[in-house]
Amino acid sequence: MSDLNTQERRSKLARAFWIAAGCVFLALGTIGVFLPILPTVPFYLATVFCYTRGSKKLHDWFVGTNLYKKNLESFVEQRAMTMKTKLSIMLSVTIVMGLGFYFMKKVPIARGILAVVWVCHVLYFCFGIRTIEEDSRE
Repeated sequence: MSDLNTQERRSKLARAFWIAAGCVFLALGTIGVFLPILPTVPFYLATVFCYTRGSKKLHDWFVGTNLYKKNLESFVEQRAMTMKTKLSIMLSVTIVMGLGFYFMKKVPIARGILAVVWVCHVLYFCFGIRTIEEDSRE
């Protein structure tokens, strides 16, 4: 009996963790809609991931929102994004990595690693994700 209660508590705790993490990622992604320095799409992807593990209700709600439909639906369904979304993500990541690159003046190896990560990021968005027209998302 005690093992069952312990498992039940762990399960509830895990669900609470995933729901809380999903809420944090949702907030960060929504802030990213207005602040170009925060990338919206990765935070919304994390939101979907967390809500899937934490609450079917929250997952279904989020998938039904305009935030999801505007920023993620085309990527999840077609592994494709509009050019505007791709450029927005690449710009925000470039700004953040550029700041890191600037502040790592005295750590050349870290700058090199950051440069390689940035190049891989750009190549992935240019060649790894198809570009679709704005109208074809609907």
